[in-house]
Amino acid sequence: MNFAAIDFETADQGADSACAIGIVRVKDGVVASKTVTLIRPPRSLFRFTYVHGISWSDVKDKPTFAQLWPTLLKSLEGADFFAAHNAGFDRRVLTACCLAAGITPPPQKFVCTVQLARKAWDIRPTKLPDVCRHLGIELDHHEALSDAAACAQIVLAAHKDGAAVSA
Repeated sequence: MNFAAIDFETADQGADSACAIGIVRVKDGVVASKTVTLIRPPRSLFRFTYVHGISWSDVKDKPTFAQLWPTLLKSLEGADFFAAHNAGFDRRVLTACCLAAGITPPPQKFVCTVQLARKAWDIRPTKLPDVCRHLGIELDHHEALSDAAACAQIVLAAHKDGAAVSA
């Protein structure tokens, strides 16, 4: 098990509006590092503060995605795949932020922990708090590092329980 669990929080409906990222790097089946950072998105209008609690005043002096990319890449390099809950969302955000910054998106495929939880344990509904409650994983939902850590634990639990985990 060699992967990176990723969670983005966004400021608005634009996929390029990442305002926070959490990354949990798993190497040889063990959590090796945890990274969380705020990101200054391209627009100051925040529509989702009510979801994650992040506002323009929290990020206005933070680096942009392009400025953070070299640091983020170090956390992602060497991962066989990325994992995220509702992976299509995080994949779109990563791709949009990379393209807006003139960066080639990483080639790794995503494993969706929604689909993994359904296959491994037939959990429904499969929102992140539901899966975490089922597995006994602590969660501060919509806090990027907590969500990424939960995704990492879901992947590890599914692997331990014999579910096929592949991108």
